[in-house]
Amino acid sequence: MAGGPAETAAPVLPEGRYGTSRAKAPRKWRRWVFLAVALLVSGVIAWIAYVNLGSAPIDAERIAFKAKPGNAMEITINVTRDDDSRPGVCVVRVRDKTGAESGRKELLVPAGAKYSRMSTTIKSIGEPVTADVYGCSYDIPRYLSTP
Repeated sequence: MAGGPAETAAPVLPEGRYGTSRAKAPRKWRRWVFLAVALLVSGVIAWIAYVNLGSAPIDAERIAFKAKPGNAMEITINVTRDDDSRPGVCVVRVRDKTGAESGRKELLVPAGAKYSRMSTTIKSIGEPVTADVYGCSYDIPRYLSTP
């Protein structure tokens, strides 16, 4: 009588002829560890991107600029900040026709309203053609703050 349990077992291969047996399948815990590490790394990358690419705590936008006599230009800016109790500083500049910066000024933004409009005149070493905001910060230089 054929077809007994002995005939359905896996065949025994000659030792050394076909190499080593297959490695065991990866364990499930390895997948979970890999997933946890991937999520952690993704979270850190997202946080760094948010901190570096998110909105600035203090920012300014140029509203208008007008040429003045004597190689000077008046600029008007709107300043927006998240903490109106802290003073800030904005750097404004003028450029000549080649696009090079020809004048710069630091403008103290006193504590007060969350939104404020300010105007100032910037002297230039040549004839200025445009004015813009270079940037703003809460780190005020010592010579701008009142003692």
